[in-house]
Amino acid sequence: MNCIIIDDEETARIIIQQLCSQVDKLNVIQDFPNAIQAIKFLNKEKVDLIFLDIHMPDFTGFDFIDTLKNPPKIILTTSDKKFALEAFEYDCIVDYLVKPITLPRFIKAIQKAESATVLAKVETKTEPSLNSSSEENELYINIDRRLIKINIPTINVIEAKGDYILIKTEKQNYTVHSTLKKIEEKLPDDLFLKVHRSYIINIKKIIDIEDNSVLIAKDVIPVSRSNRPELMKRLNML
Repeated sequence: MNCIIIDDEETARIIIQQLCSQVDKLNVIQDFPNAIQAIKFLNKEKVDLIFLDIHMPDFTGFDFIDTLKNPPKIILTTSDKKFALEAFEYDCIVDYLVKPITLPRFIKAIQKAESATVLAKVETKTEPSLNSSSEENELYINIDRRLIKINIPTINVIEAKGDYILIKTEKQNYTVHSTLKKIEEKLPDDLFLKVHRSYIINIKKIIDIEDNSVLIAKDVIPVSRSNRPELMKRLNML
């Protein structure tokens, strides 16, 4: 697996490189002291796995993940235990390693990454829980063994809630066992934008924008710092 390391501490990057050198299947192709440099690299290159620190100046590990459209598998490497629960809200995060990292624990994380990769390949060959129809403006969601059709343009906001997502439309709300990542792949890019790790919005339904939030219907939706530039670029501003 081709991998990269992102950590603002040089010593930490060296340690992870040494651990990777003891696993034949890993090939470290680059390491970065900050997320910005890594994003520029990933705009041109693809990797299978990222070792990512959480606490970095200006741009946290979670900010970095939020910028990626289709992130590879990620193993978090941190000295802070308190973000473990938040970390596993992301489908792309396969493990959470707390420094100092031992070789046996490191190998176990690599095995998880391999298993997740195999599982992802199997899932692409099976029918997903969210099925888009042949009509681009329609989406079918599976609720209590019933397929319910939603007109995509009527969706206001989609919010992540643990193992579920809440789809808010003009007339009704639906709770579906799925992830933001899965439904994001079904939505037209010109209409929807992920503005926060827990929210996707219909940009045509924005009433106003103030600081780091948008108003849609009666909902105030937070906009992460990393996603705000893309939101502003998508708006038809005078």
